[in-house]
Amino acid sequence: MVKSFSSLQDMYDHGYDTIIDVRSPAEFAEDHVPGAINLPVLNNEERAEVGTIYVQESPFLARKLGAAMVFRNAARHIEETLSQYEGGWRPLVYCWRGGQRSGSFTYLLQQIGWRAEMISGGYQSYRRLVHQMLYEDDLPYRLVLLDGYTGTAKTDLLKHVAELGAQVLDLEGLANHRGSLLGGMPEDQPGQKAFESALAGALSRLDPSRPVLVEAESSKVGDRIIPPSLWSLMKQAPRIEVSASVEERCRYLLRSYSDGLPDADTLSEMLERLRARRSNAVVDGWLSLIEEGDMAGLARALMEQHYDPAYRSSRRNIGADAVAEVQLKDLDDQTLQSAATTICDTLEGLAAKGF
Repeated sequence: MVKSFSSLQDMYDHGYDTIIDVRSPAEFAEDHVPGAINLPVLNNEERAEVGTIYVQESPFLARKLGAAMVFRNAARHIEETLSQYEGGWRPLVYCWRGGQRSGSFTYLLQQIGWRAEMISGGYQSYRRLVHQMLYEDDLPYRLVLLDGYTGTAKTDLLKHVAELGAQVLDLEGLANHRGSLLGGMPEDQPGQKAFESALAGALSRLDPSRPVLVEAESSKVGDRIIPPSLWSLMKQAPRIEVSASVEERCRYLLRSYSDGLPDADTLSEMLERLRARRSNAVVDGWLSLIEEGDMAGLARALMEQHYDPAYRSSRRNIGADAVAEVQLKDLDDQTLQSAATTICDTLEGLAAKGF
């Protein structure tokens, strides 16, 4: 039986015991339905080989070779990964378009006696639902932005606010990036499609009747673009402004970025790219601090000469006004927990006013 889904939420609530993506590992790594396991019936090399034969030799030869590979790989999955399942197991299978790969695998599972079904349209049908949500539909959420200069511990504040029971959308966590020039993480960012899948999943778990706190960002988090449906809400959202001294922000920045700062040569190359935006004298000063190994001095210089001016310019362009301000005397955990309580009170106050 072929299963169709009319909405993204219906797909998330599919109700099957296991969802199986039978595409190649490379396809799966680019993006997949949340919670799916990858049991490829053609690996990366096999898929490329079948495709080449299809184009250069014969569709018939490609299908014959592909069928042999598919059933050989499927048999291995049944003997190994799927050996634990009893007769009542209900898997849901998909491939790229819901065609030969998922159809063959589903047929084999059904012949064993498992109540297997496949997704109509495969991954592409899922991707269309994600695209519709993030690029076409009006999102129903009521966002409140957590705003402030770089280094004001906004990401940590989001975590504390979430621990207190408020709704939070962590864009930097979903994008695996701290959202600034030097905000790269040890692991690479997900691709755009995978980021959007994670984002759609996070949004679907939110209650539209309650405010959602999200860190103020530009239209990109690292190299990942914030989709237009969400970005339009963010531009209109009220803001809670967080502030701290430059000294505290520099100390926090050095602590937070200690696991992600590139080596001196790479850091210099990154800063060289800013000559078009900052004067040669300013960039030369940064490079001298790197040569001296003065990371504290570099952090302060970047704050005062790059991050803070960029922040002020951005806020002028948006015309953003703060509905509340939170002044942090320092950025230790106790202070952040207290600030999170204040932020939660602000969110509750906005909700009580009908926001």
